[in-house]
Amino acid sequence: MTGAPLPQEQAGDRVMIHANALLIGAAGALLRGPSGAGKSGLCLELIDFAQGRGVFARLIGDDRIEIVRRHGRLVARPHPAIAGAIEERGRGVGPTPYEPAGTLRCLVDLRGPRDEAPPRYPQEGEAEAILCGVALPRLAADAREAGATRKIFSFVHQFAAF
Repeated sequence: MTGAPLPQEQAGDRVMIHANALLIGAAGALLRGPSGAGKSGLCLELIDFAQGRGVFARLIGDDRIEIVRRHGRLVARPHPAIAGAIEERGRGVGPTPYEPAGTLRCLVDLRGPRDEAPPRYPQEGEAEAILCGVALPRLAADAREAGATRKIFSFVHQFAAF
């Protein structure tokens, strides 16, 4: 979304970040992590996993996500230049169905190739993250870990009914 901020917006209400976003049911999930953490591949796997269980799932955006705070919630949108496209390692960038926006209900922080493994249990204060002044439930994960797609789907899907 481009243009001047709306009158009710203040500094910190809008940010463009390096991440991926998708919807699983009505739950928007933001996947953050360094380059090579597996964000795009995990998005595609989560969408396939959810759809295979009869749950609506769709990409919001790949690589760059605009987050806007609205009435105490965070709305995610794709960067206009790459809306409807996702990169698959080894195949390049290709078109994919997408949603133009979604309300974020949770955040998944993915570890990078050189990061330590996520802790078995979240440390105090690590079970949520603050973005644009809004607290989101947070999961630290490794996209390469066995069962990661199932674990992350379960985490995101628990917020789908709210």
